[in-house]
Amino acid sequence: MSIEGNEESCERSTATSLIRAKRKTSVVWDYFIRLKPNSIDGKYEVQCMICKKNFAMGPTFGTTNLKRHLEKHNPDKAKEGQNEPIDQKTYREKMSLAICRHNYAFSFVEHKGIRDIHSYLNPIARHISRNTAKSDILNLYAREKELLKAELALISSRVCLTSDMWTSLVSNGYMCVTAHYVNINWVLQKRVLIFRHVPPPHSGVVLGHFLIDFLKEWGIEKKIFALTLDNATCNKGVVDVLKNHLSLMRSLVCEGKFLHVRCGNHILNLIVKAGLAKVDAAIGKIREGVKYIKNSEVRLEKFAECLSNLGLPCSKKLRQDVPIRWNSTYQMIESALLYQQAYIHYDLVDPDFRHGLFEDEWKKVEIVATFLRPFYDITTLFSGCKYPTANLYLPNIWRIEMLLVEYKRSKDPMMTEMATSMLKKFKKYWESYNIILSIAMVLDPRYKLNFVKFCFSKLNSDSADQKVKVIEDNLKLLFEEYLIPSTTTSLSTSLPEEHACSSRNQMTEAFEEFDMFQSQLESSTSKTQLELYLEEANVDRKTNPNLDVLGFWKDNKLRYPELSLMARDVLSVPITTVASESAFSTGGRVIGKFQSFILPANAEAKLCTRDWICGQEDLDGFKSDSDEDEIVVDLQPYVDKLRDHHISKDNPQ
Repeated sequence: MSIEGNEESCERSTATSLIRAKRKTSVVWDYFIRLKPNSIDGKYEVQCMICKKNFAMGPTFGTTNLKRHLEKHNPDKAKEGQNEPIDQKTYREKMSLAICRHNYAFSFVEHKGIRDIHSYLNPIARHISRNTAKSDILNLYAREKELLKAELALISSRVCLTSDMWTSLVSNGYMCVTAHYVNINWVLQKRVLIFRHVPPPHSGVVLGHFLIDFLKEWGIEKKIFALTLDNATCNKGVVDVLKNHLSLMRSLVCEGKFLHVRCGNHILNLIVKAGLAKVDAAIGKIREGVKYIKNSEVRLEKFAECLSNLGLPCSKKLRQDVPIRWNSTYQMIESALLYQQAYIHYDLVDPDFRHGLFEDEWKKVEIVATFLRPFYDITTLFSGCKYPTANLYLPNIWRIEMLLVEYKRSKDPMMTEMATSMLKKFKKYWESYNIILSIAMVLDPRYKLNFVKFCFSKLNSDSADQKVKVIEDNLKLLFEEYLIPSTTTSLSTSLPEEHACSSRNQMTEAFEEFDMFQSQLESSTSKTQLELYLEEANVDRKTNPNLDVLGFWKDNKLRYPELSLMARDVLSVPITTVASESAFSTGGRVIGKFQSFILPANAEAKLCTRDWICGQEDLDGFKSDSDEDEIVVDLQPYVDKLRDHHISKDNPQ
């Protein structure tokens, strides 16, 4: 290069350096961007980020012209020489949260409409690319994961798990594992720990070893109390592999006797479907009738006209069920019964309708709906994740068995056949009530052991004492486990941990503990905490119908230090896999038809981050798993359209 060329290059470099220096000292550069590189004479163009107008700039140009232009947009801020503060790090984190919360694609941040809105709200906001958004979410996921791992390491309670498998649109298998535990404030927590792609084969042995690796990754190998699974064939192998591994570490309670819990809702689904098979003809007509009407706008309008003529309300939507989920079938039946007269009327006005029910069939459907209502209510109750469900198992399963026994003796042959079929399926899975979930009932201070005795005596007085003894013996066995100092779970360190989080004076707490200690010594020096608890009067059930059971044990942890720890772990056992299944509803959107080829690691980061940060919020845009597949038609718009048509006809302009 010539000397002249070098000098020219130096001049341009100097000019650029001067401009950069000015950019640091003048606020106008927060509102203007450079469009083109310097020309030979050092001149270039800049554009206003607010109105997109271009201006010429150069080494000898000042910023006065730009300031005057800026005053036209916002005179006060331009004169003050200030702009709205914006933390770019916070801005990017909020974008990451929005993507996770509402399941936006990473490319969302590059959409012109979104960028225009952000520039309008604050012109100095710096836009990011999809790769930056992905990187930010992965960083956010890693940060939140470390925080959750730290929380799980600090809690003294054991952890219960639910797990299930799901297949994406592109046939990839994913395992979801959800943790259930009680935190230091004695509040039940639910966290999706993994939503991970598992390559085939999906045998029990393979899935069991995968689960072990996951437990090691999260550092909770020695804290597992129970694992709730559905009735898939491979799950027995999963439990066997996990039990053998954890037994070698001596980390299981009672050598894993209570490790495996079968999903209550899956068993209820099998029981009810066995009964519905006996009345399938009438229910099939309702299903086909709904399908026929909703497939045509003309038919929907005609059905709405039937409703209007009969003066029937549109309080419920027209539902077509998902046959594999009986609760959606119940909702379809309930909706059909509400519109029974409209169906009958529609059958008269539409000669092509071939799915009308006879009068005796409507009566059968009505009887079946009344019979199934308790099953539907119990399924809904079991599906909760915000409250303990373990103590709800025994009274409701007992209620179902009593109901089936009663209907088996019915004078109605249809109901007798239906109840007999359902009772046979009930005995297959629940001939012996789950022991750990029955113990949870004993740890509900409103019922204790006497309610267990009452339930079994009502079912079979001959074997009642034997069944109660099995539960009582296991209750004592479990309690003894909590009396032995554990090297793996630090059960005896719970009280100091919680006291460390209290703001009260330590000496005051010490004296309170001494008072409790002395009170127990005076009352009895030979009885265990379990015996004292069982002998104590029950909490009044009528005045405490919605008792916070975990709250009771929190308030009584000084009186029953070891027993309260046992109750805390038992009451955290989930009786369904709903928590893991609900993640599949979200997963179906994260890996939906428009994002079907998202990398599994990115999908897991989005789904888990959403669960950890948003928790159990009712987020807009996300339906339950049952709502996702059900076909639901709102009839109100069709009735309104019909009414408006009549009004315009009666009042012509």
